[in-house]
Amino acid sequence: MTGSAEREKGTPGRLAELLIDASTEAIDAAGGHSGGVYLRSSTPGLLRLGVLAGLPGPLFRPWGRLHVDSKFPVADAYRLGVHVVLPNATETMRRYPQFAASLPFQFGSQYVPVIGGSTTYGVLTVLRPSAADTTEVLSGLDRMTRLAEELGRALAELEDEHKDEDGPYVAWDGEPVCVRTTATHHPEGRMARFVWDPRTAAVTGDGSLHALLGVEPAEFPGTAQALADVVAPGDTYQVMAALRATAAGKPPPLPLRVRAADGSARLLDLWTPATGPLSPGGGYPVSGVVVDPGSAPMADSVADLLPDGVFCLDRLGLVTYANPRAAQLLGRPREELLGRPLWEGVPWLNQIGCEDQLRGALLSLGPVHFHVRRPDEREQGQEPYQSDWLAMAVHPGQDRLTCTVAPSTRVSGPPLPLVPVRADGDGGPDNGVTSLAPLYRPIVLAIALTEAVTARQVSAVVMKELLPAFGGRRLAIYLLQERHLYLAWETGFPQGFLAPFDGVGLDARLPGVETLTTGRPLFFDSMQQLADAYPGIPLDAEEGARAFLPLIASGRPVGSAILGFDRSRSFSGEERAVLTALAGLIAHAMEKAQRYDSEAALARGLQQALLPRRLSAHPQVETAGRYLPGTQGMEVGGDWYDVVEAGDGLALVIGDVQGHGVQAAATMGQLRSAVRAFALGDRPPDEVMSGTNHLLIDLDPGQFASCCYLRLDPASGLVRVARAGHPPPLIRTPDGRTRVWDIPGGVVLGVDPHAQYPVAELQLEPDSILALYTDGLVERPGCDIDDGIAALRVALAKAGGSAARPGGGGLGGVADRLTATARHAADRPDDIALLLAARRAKPGRHP
Repeated sequence: MTGSAEREKGTPGRLAELLIDASTEAIDAAGGHSGGVYLRSSTPGLLRLGVLAGLPGPLFRPWGRLHVDSKFPVADAYRLGVHVVLPNATETMRRYPQFAASLPFQFGSQYVPVIGGSTTYGVLTVLRPSAADTTEVLSGLDRMTRLAEELGRALAELEDEHKDEDGPYVAWDGEPVCVRTTATHHPEGRMARFVWDPRTAAVTGDGSLHALLGVEPAEFPGTAQALADVVAPGDTYQVMAALRATAAGKPPPLPLRVRAADGSARLLDLWTPATGPLSPGGGYPVSGVVVDPGSAPMADSVADLLPDGVFCLDRLGLVTYANPRAAQLLGRPREELLGRPLWEGVPWLNQIGCEDQLRGALLSLGPVHFHVRRPDEREQGQEPYQSDWLAMAVHPGQDRLTCTVAPSTRVSGPPLPLVPVRADGDGGPDNGVTSLAPLYRPIVLAIALTEAVTARQVSAVVMKELLPAFGGRRLAIYLLQERHLYLAWETGFPQGFLAPFDGVGLDARLPGVETLTTGRPLFFDSMQQLADAYPGIPLDAEEGARAFLPLIASGRPVGSAILGFDRSRSFSGEERAVLTALAGLIAHAMEKAQRYDSEAALARGLQQALLPRRLSAHPQVETAGRYLPGTQGMEVGGDWYDVVEAGDGLALVIGDVQGHGVQAAATMGQLRSAVRAFALGDRPPDEVMSGTNHLLIDLDPGQFASCCYLRLDPASGLVRVARAGHPPPLIRTPDGRTRVWDIPGGVVLGVDPHAQYPVAELQLEPDSILALYTDGLVERPGCDIDDGIAALRVALAKAGGSAARPGGGGLGGVADRLTATARHAADRPDDIALLLAARRAKPGRHP
């Protein structure tokens, strides 16, 4: 089990503990406010954020995965093994413009590679307030470097302890663990700390515990049950369960929200500092904090009486206080806000504009001011607000964010502002958002577009990332083919409205055509303005605004995009510039998608042409083969199978060429031809493997393939097999039992010209089934391949009947049942090949 898999099953484990300790100590050492550790993943070249301390995970999800070749400081620190120090936003913009544009706020950052022995495991990261230059952070950098070295040694020892396990143990494949920094605390009078030792059953705490819980020290027995009874009399079972789970090394990922005796909300935060194995018969000591968000002095202060709303968040985004006016303006009962993440307590604030503002406050530690539009409550049968707009301000502190909210009159503009509204004369520092924020949305869209490979996927990304940023509701994308525009994607338009425009020529006087032929974007603030510019043009609505964007990549026309808005609105110069930049990104993505579609079609045709149309037959042997292309990347790859007449018997072969696409399919065809030629000459299995190995090395140095070759004598049942880095065959006996034929093998083809491929022999009983398969059928990301092989064994055992009567559909039916799950899966990371062979006791009819 890898460390990542262990964490995904709910056990933090030694790996997570090491990362958490290093992150929180590094933040303190470097004078930072947040940080974490990026770790290598099981996907080659991909780094994943394992621990994030002092920041809410949902707000930083776009930066949770980075490729080692990306132009980001984390990637450089990992790939080059160097320290990266960015004291301020100016230096960040100079050295890493993409990173600065994606997080356009005033903050400094430091990145130190985590190296153990000769292995680079990840990068220790700290975000801190801006400094004038690098010299101001050198002392903290030295301490951070020592912590990274200690972490590297610990990770090397951890991996050495698990060296016998398959795959790297020190890897991270799940979402990051979000933790509080050691500096984070709650206001006095509202918080109490305690420690519970399950080995002695004693709860210890200072005077704050007794004061908050309202018990005298002499009246408190100091047991876990007593603690649960006074913390949350109505939820004692939940408190006790959480304490026991934490003592077992499984603390809850977020503070528990429980009820005090008077029904008010309380938060219970639990963790364990343990780093070693559990004590026999005991558990880890549990540290805890009880927080009363509504207790004195805040609830009794003047904040409850203010005419404007006030609420507070901790650095993980949990609401720790809200006055009655804030609850009213946010449209949620106060008790539903306290102790919950802001985006959960107020779901309609979970939007791009608000996320940008909160990120700025958390990273720059400077105040931000913005407007946000509330949803129309009248649709829900509630009284309408006096104002649709709210003016919000966020004032960050070291440990919490204080937010104010008030009704506001908002001028016309996008519902989600791209640029924060800065308060005039507030005396706050310039957080740099105004100058950099216009770049943010193109970078986010670009990151999302890198994973889109088809025109449909590109269109879906645009709908998800672009429309919400501008408050749009309608999208249409047309692609150019032979001087005509064809509709590739639409959403939000009345059904059938766009059908008459599908396939229009470039001579038509339509805005979607002219924006492409002139190369100029067209913006219409109202539908009337559009009708005046193009008299007689059909309109899909009486009210709204439209933007027509040319999709041009590298000077070549690709198509055009239409953005629709439900209400009239004006497009500022800044918004026009951003939308034009976004159109260029979309055009390049669409051009790439069109090349992908062409290459994929070629690869599919080549793959279909090279796979056998029929398998060689023998009176005493029935065979069945299946091939399924993958659903990611180039879809088709180098998996193949074949059955060839060899002397008085049959040769069965299955293989898997590295990679996908045309090259893999072409290499597969060459290897299949070579193996077929060797088989027709009835060469022994080891000679077939060696000859094919030399051929692949001569054809394409650097390309490799796995392969399994069997020579079956139907009369005697003798099977001789050689294997080159391929999964072992499975055997199903007539009584339904299955086993793995664990045979020796050589390295994959194409690597070592001197490789040897030993031959193993087996006597195959009549009515037995041989199963050959590629790893796509048994391997899944994050899972052990042995588990997949075991699952295939079970499926083969349940196939039913014997080889002579294998159930409905004959041997082909067995093949269909073994591939049924993969065939109906929406996500197949790899292509799949399966070849079955059944020896009959007596000659029979072969289908």
